[in-house]
Amino acid sequence: MTHRMLLRSGHVLSMDPGIGDLPRGDVLIEDGNIVAVEREITADVDAEVLDMTGRIVIPGFVDTHRHTWEAPIRGCAPNATLDDYFVDVLDTFAPVYTPEDVYAGNLAGALECLNAGITTLVDWSHINNTPEHPDAAIKALTETGIRAQYAYGSANTSLADYWFESKIAIPGDDVRRIKAKYFSSDDGLLTMALATRGPGFCLNDVVEAEWRLARELAVPITVHVAMGRLAGRFGMVKQLHGLGLLGPDTTYIHCCYLSEEEWRMVADSGGTVSIAAQVETQMGHGWPPVMQAVEHGLRPSLSIDVVTTVPGDMFTQIRSAFGAERARVNADCWQANLPVPDTMLTARQMLEMATVNGAHVAGLEHRTGSLTPGKRADIVALDATALNMAPVHDATAAVTLCADVSNVETVIVDGVVHKRDGRLVADVDRARRLVEESRDRLLAATEAKAPA
Repeated sequence: MTHRMLLRSGHVLSMDPGIGDLPRGDVLIEDGNIVAVEREITADVDAEVLDMTGRIVIPGFVDTHRHTWEAPIRGCAPNATLDDYFVDVLDTFAPVYTPEDVYAGNLAGALECLNAGITTLVDWSHINNTPEHPDAAIKALTETGIRAQYAYGSANTSLADYWFESKIAIPGDDVRRIKAKYFSSDDGLLTMALATRGPGFCLNDVVEAEWRLARELAVPITVHVAMGRLAGRFGMVKQLHGLGLLGPDTTYIHCCYLSEEEWRMVADSGGTVSIAAQVETQMGHGWPPVMQAVEHGLRPSLSIDVVTTVPGDMFTQIRSAFGAERARVNADCWQANLPVPDTMLTARQMLEMATVNGAHVAGLEHRTGSLTPGKRADIVALDATALNMAPVHDATAAVTLCADVSNVETVIVDGVVHKRDGRLVADVDRARRLVEESRDRLLAATEAKAPA
């Protein structure tokens, strides 16, 4: 039986240039597929009608890099630098994570995403300490109903073993098992990637083995490059180029200290970019390279990274990237007594980065990222009658500069409503209980192994 849903009379920001913005528009969904986006659908349609009057309707946000497993240790490192993070999180909490902790983290973390209007998530899962860990992560993602790319990463049982010239590659046999068991098709809500470490973090033969594994399995690659003090390992992209590994299947995260030559290498190879602006400014990775990416013809996306230190919503990332980039340009211009360029970053560009660019980076632009007939229905409605958004002069500005999680009223993924009337359609109490129990167990485990 066909299921139809009609979103009626919303202010539609389609993010599709062919459709544009509709100050009053309707969106028709059929069996999870967007079939029409029009000013008014007047035909007699047998559908569940959702009144979007006073709401701004947008594509769901896409988070292209989040270590979702860290939800149980949310806020544990509020003042951390990147150096601190490696010690306080990866060498303290990560080694004692059980599969149950990963399940709790991914369950609560994915629901957090849905609650905040993030309908697609790249889960950068570098917590595969045993074969049971990835199974637990994928089980949780599946149960929440979020659209996600599960990026299989390394174990984290020792900082020395996995992050400083590591000789240990991601286990190919287990990656193949996970691919065969869960990702035999690319048509589902969940798809797969490989979360690699790159030159400097591991030896070149390990880097080559991991890239070779990803390409054997035809899954995308996602890797951290050029951030903070670790930018002392300058030339990570150049080293990858020297190994003959650059390609359009690779997403480069952070990129704060890429050289001009490396930017050209990324662009020429067809690579993509993920920027986590709040982490980058707060933890010392470097200035978020938003306009550098744009100026090299790339379509940068946004990501949350770690909730150990920053909030888990896309509104924060939008404003952090927007403010940091404009602050940098303004300061440079004022100090040099030059006019501010016409190419300053705009609010519209930020919404593109959070939606359609994110889908592009995750390799899912054919399915999501814009309200386009033929794509799957990943849709968010924001309550623009709330005092922090009303009155609306510019709908794009209202979303990017005024809205917050409290305005996320309706969230739809693949045509299924996951948040209705401002409340998640999920067992939130169970998720909170599990993640709190995980927190308590992890704290006890780290205290038990601490030296007396």
